[in-house]
Order: sequence, then C-alpha cells, then structure tokens
Amino acid sequence: MTSYHFVGIKGAGMSALAQVLFDMGHEVQGSDVEQHYFTEDALVERGITIFPFQKENIKEGMTVIAGNAFPDTHPEIAYAHELGIPLIRYHHFLAELLSQYVSMAVTGCHGKTSTTGLLSHVLKGIYPTSTLIGDGTGYGDPEAKYFTFEACEYRRHFLSYRPDYCIMTNIDFDHPDYYRDINDVVAAFQEMVHNVKKAIIACGDDQNLRKLQATIPIIYYGYHDNNEFQARNVQHSKVGTTFDVYIKGNYYDKFQIPGYGEHDVLNALGVIALCHTEGVDLQKAKSLLLSFSGVKRRFTEKIYGQQVLIDDYAHHPTEISATLDAARKKYTTREIVAIFQPHTFTRTRKFLNEFAESLSQADKVYLCDIFGSARETAGNLSIKDLCDEIPGAEILSESETMKLKQHSEAVLIFMGAGDVGKYQQAYEDLE
Repeated sequence: MTSYHFVGIKGAGMSALAQVLFDMGHEVQGSDVEQHYFTEDALVERGITIFPFQKENIKEGMTVIAGNAFPDTHPEIAYAHELGIPLIRYHHFLAELLSQYVSMAVTGCHGKTSTTGLLSHVLKGIYPTSTLIGDGTGYGDPEAKYFTFEACEYRRHFLSYRPDYCIMTNIDFDHPDYYRDINDVVAAFQEMVHNVKKAIIACGDDQNLRKLQATIPIIYYGYHDNNEFQARNVQHSKVGTTFDVYIKGNYYDKFQIPGYGEHDVLNALGVIALCHTEGVDLQKAKSLLLSFSGVKRRFTEKIYGQQVLIDDYAHHPTEISATLDAARKKYTTREIVAIFQPHTFTRTRKFLNEFAESLSQADKVYLCDIFGSARETAGNLSIKDLCDEIPGAEILSESETMKLKQHSEAVLIFMGAGDVGKYQQAYEDLE
C-alpha cells in the first residue's frame, strides 16, 4: 500500500485517478481550492480528505501526483522537491499504471467522455474493469483485466500513453490557445496512432480520421457504406434509438440505446466495434448498452415543474449542434431554449461566427458572461459581441434567471465547460 497526495485533486482526471487508487486499497489525500466542484463529490463519498493548498500537506513517505495545471514553483510541488520525495505528473503516472492492464483509450475532440463512460459501463458488466472518465468518475478493481480511460488531446497529453486499443471519435479544430490549425491537430492524432499497440477503432465518417496512416489495423465505424461497422435503419421512439449493425456489409443484429443524437449512435457503434475486435460477447454488451445512464454533465436531465432542465458540457460549436439536435429528436413538440456560457476568450474569439450559427438552431438563446482562463486576457472581447451575432439573443445574469419562467413548457439547456451550473442553480433556487 502506498500513500498518495494529489496536488489539484478536484481536476476531472485527478479526481478520477484518486478514486481508482483509493479503490485499489491505497491511502489517498489531496489538496485544492476551497470552491466546490462537482468532481469532489465522489471523493467526499469515499472519505478522501481534501486540504487547502499548503506545503504542510506534504509529508515524508508520500508519493506526490501533481496536476498538469500547476507549475514546479507551486508551494506543495516545490516542497516535495525539497524533501526529495517521489513526485510525478498526472499523465506520466497514469501511463505507468496503464501498462499493467489491457488498456483501452478513447480520444477525439468531441464525445470522448460519453464514449469512455459507455465503454466502461459495458466492460464492467462483463469483466473486472478499472476506469477513468473525464467527468471525474474513477473506479479501480483490484482484479481488473481491462482499464478504460479518456485520453485528452489538449497540449498533446495523450502522447504519454501506449494503449492496446484506441477509439478515435473525431478530429476537429479546438483549443486554439495551443493548436495552430486543424492540420496541427491532425498531426497530433497521427503521432497518437503510432502509440497504439493492437488496433484503432475510428469513426470513418470523419474525413480527418480517414487521413491517418498506421501499421496496425484501423477499423472504421459510421453511417457510410465504406465503414466496416455500419449503422443502418436508425429509428427514434419514446424510449431511445434503435439501429441495425452491419459488419463488412452483412447484417449482424439490432441494438437499442437510450440516447437520441446521431453522435449517440456513433458512440455506441464505436464501442460495439471495439468489443467485437477484442472478442467481447456482443449479446451481453447489447443489454448493457440499453442500461447506460450517461455520464456527468452530458445531457443530464431533470424535470422542473412543466419544464425539462438539461445540464451539458457542450463548449464547442460542433458539440452545441449535437446537443440541440438530440434535444429536438427527443422533445419534438417542445420549445428548445439554450443558455450558453462560452469557455475561454480564445475559443470564443476564434469561433464567434460558428458559435452564433450553432446556437441559432435553438428557439431562444440566452448568453452568460464568458468564463475566462487564467492563461489569457479578454482584450476587447465581451459576451455582447456574440449576442449581436444571434437574432433575438439576450444576455443573462444570475440575478435575472426569473425570465426563464416565461418558457413555461420548454426544454432549458444549460451549456458550457465553465461554471454555467450556477445559473441553473440560481434558477432552481427561485422556488
């Protein structure tokens, strides 16, 4: 048993990894800011202690795992170096841990959290499986054969990993504070291809993924006829979506999922393709796909009077379009209202027109102040710049959420990667 201290334990990946190690029987504690984040709830449930940042948290005999956001000058990290105790960065530690298992990565610019959650749910229902998901969910099984995990492309962090398999959902231009352009993103994924040991499961409908070259098999899935795993005859009902799966042009079986978006079908198809490749019983997987309840902050629904409130992490134009499309397909007769908080000034400035276009798919749009990053400055950009691009859009403050009451039977979708949840909470607190 090892004693671990996490610097920045409330980070989504850090929280999940802390849970994994705790479940495996290790001593785990951590430190972070005192502001509440949803990622800490699972830590508290397990009884993992969270301290405010201070160097006194670091003790002899510990192994310190440091979040990627914290520099070597951080007091706790600097003190760990001073004591000479082991200190390792999050992605390097995870890479070492994964080498002990049949590891299955999920990466992509959109959909990786939901797909990791779905893959984890299916495998855990069949085999001992450990998992690490980007919504802050982690589970460590001491008897695990498989380890499913989310591999983030930001700053090329996923290049630290050497997975046996990798599902790649898509390649899109995001993180303009780091990547130069779409070609730079494609180049990063091409590097990742060379890290995968056995096979890549890629969405063949994505033209950027089709550009990748590999010496191992690339197994494509999607809606188009040129995919090895193809979804056909997609139909929506009150309980979800059904679709037929064809493997190399031959009918295999009909599957059902609770989700409604085109991306939900693709996520399930990627999991089906990986399970088939690894020899997992697809008939067992079939019932598990149907029972998947989703991951945190991905189309998370609740009934609020006559309204439906949805909390979603969508923070890129492609993700916003997918979320609104799923809402339209599930709630065909209701008004769809988007409450959106842009995440980072860099992304908002780069995709201003694309944000306006995707949000315009909603019946009504409310915009919250931009959630800025400590790594950037606003310059001359404000939320009004986006508001001016969307007909009928309004700017919403926490004190003005009463105006959402006028949409009496609507679906209210709170979207963003920052703290948009505080607007939903303010609205619910009106009662």
